[in-house]
Amino acid sequence: MTCNLLLVDDHSLIRAGVRALVMDIPGYAVIGEADDGAHLLEMVEQLRPDIILLDLSMKRIGGLDALRRLKALHPQSKVLILSMHTDPALIMQALESGAHGYLLKDTTATELEHALEALRNNERYLSPAIAHTVITQALTRAQKHTPQPVDNHNLTARQLEILRLIVRGKSTREIALGLGLSIKTVETHRSQIMKRLQIFDVAGLVLFAVREQIISLDD
Repeated sequence: MTCNLLLVDDHSLIRAGVRALVMDIPGYAVIGEADDGAHLLEMVEQLRPDIILLDLSMKRIGGLDALRRLKALHPQSKVLILSMHTDPALIMQALESGAHGYLLKDTTATELEHALEALRNNERYLSPAIAHTVITQALTRAQKHTPQPVDNHNLTARQLEILRLIVRGKSTREIALGLGLSIKTVETHRSQIMKRLQIFDVAGLVLFAVREQIISLDD
């Protein structure tokens, strides 16, 4: 079954480039394009895309404002940010505003496929290129608040290992290959981790992992 995508970017060349990458990925199709955040809600209503690829820097209504409006009206929408910005505060804002993934515009076709596959499987994706940036931002925020130590994370050694890989931006497939596990097993662990911690987004997992010293900037 084809996964339908909506591209939202105010640069026609960028849209053309992303469209060309998507055409080479089996099982995905671009069914619509918008050059402004103002058109996003209208096109979502008309086309009902499975995944929205959204730029952050656009005229009139920017990506963050468009994302917040979208999530308010369509909270189940899956949004993959495709941006050139590596500012840690902006990345965290996007994740906290409801984005399911964040990818840099100089991404490869392989990484784009991994990100789309993650969102298609109801997972989240953080580009490895910015994982350290997000961890740094999370650490900065954590240092502003008094830590609340947790004596028992209620996670197994394997789940802690998988949690570390998730917050570093590894996809389910990469984790499975690296640990010699099946994708289904990793997905099960991921679901159990989120359920036990009651944290259901990447930004929250990163904050938790840094605060509880499960991962550090030296990892």
